[in-house]
Amino acid sequence: MRRERFDKMNVVPFIDIVLVLLVIVLATASFVNNKTIKIDLPAASSKKQEDKKNIVIAIDKDGKYFYGNEEMSLDMVKDKLGKLDAKKDTVSLHTDKKTDFHYFVDVIDYMKEKGFENISIVTK
Repeated sequence: MRRERFDKMNVVPFIDIVLVLLVIVLATASFVNNKTIKIDLPAASSKKQEDKKNIVIAIDKDGKYFYGNEEMSLDMVKDKLGKLDAKKDTVSLHTDKKTDFHYFVDVIDYMKEKGFENISIVTK
């Protein structure tokens, strides 16, 4: 019986083992790691209430603007938005699905210009 020279190594079984180990690690690992610190905040006698406003702006299918429940022109809505605190106040924008897109863009563009951070676009 003649022996063959050992010139190369067969790595296919090694790759199979590595892939099986990888599947096991991925199946058992927990990728969501919720580390929260549970604390009980102390109460102070001099509470300061933050005045956050939640403003609703609606645009109907005819392009009419509503600030709260009042119908207003775009300039009046912009004037009211200009009086709000762009960092704290939340603005919810409701738009009819048949409204022309430029009415929506006019309001969003103004809020972006003023630096509003809390904008929600309400959908169904």
